[in-house]
Amino acid sequence: MNETLKVMKEHRTYRDFDENYQLKQEDLQYILDASRQAPSWMNGQMYSIIVIRDLELRRKFVDMNPGNPHMLKSSVFLLFVADLKRTKKVADHFEVDYPMNKGLDFLITAVTDASLALENAVIAVEALGLGSVVVGSIRKDIDEISRLLNLPDYVMPLAGLSIGKPIVEMRVKPRLPEKAVIHYDHYQDYDYDVIEEYVTTMQTFAEARETKLWSQKFADYFSAGPNTKVDKFLQKQKLFSENQSSSLTDLK
Repeated sequence: MNETLKVMKEHRTYRDFDENYQLKQEDLQYILDASRQAPSWMNGQMYSIIVIRDLELRRKFVDMNPGNPHMLKSSVFLLFVADLKRTKKVADHFEVDYPMNKGLDFLITAVTDASLALENAVIAVEALGLGSVVVGSIRKDIDEISRLLNLPDYVMPLAGLSIGKPIVEMRVKPRLPEKAVIHYDHYQDYDYDVIEEYVTTMQTFAEARETKLWSQKFADYFSAGPNTKVDKFLQKQKLFSENQSSSLTDLK
């Protein structure tokens, strides 16, 4: 099998790292270069990557989010942000309107660009024989993290990436059955039994950190409602407006 495909097929998440391991600068640069080479819409590259080495900063992240101590114990922590500040500078230069708060498509584009860059970083990390864990829970403290990092208007923290040398071996986690995910030519519905099949698979896999059935975990997550901190933050950052929120409510 092609080596790149092998790395991708054997992906796993690591949360326990050697605290004494120092990531070489050349390896960090390799990861950053690979990340920046990710595809983006119109070559817009509407994201930025903040390399966080400062242990005090990372300690504050863990204080806010104690369930993710690896943000401090990893060799480096990268924060991927959807960045529409750069294109705001372009709009200002050409003295044209920048109607960011009149629709969601601009923001979706930036989030997609940042996500692609993040995935490239994950693959690069694994190609180096290292491990990582994507941290989406940073959005629970999105305003506080934004202040700590002096993020300007039009910038949204999307997810972090802890990178280091794993000290606990992890198994490759099973994925949903292909028929629940892959569709040819049109969306093809499937019976709930397909989901139950995966629930059983994950029970057999028996990951220690999982305390609920896969299905119950997401039933509880969505029934609790969205993280409204993100909505308020997006309004503050000029990426979303109250009018947009009202329009979305009207669509119900």
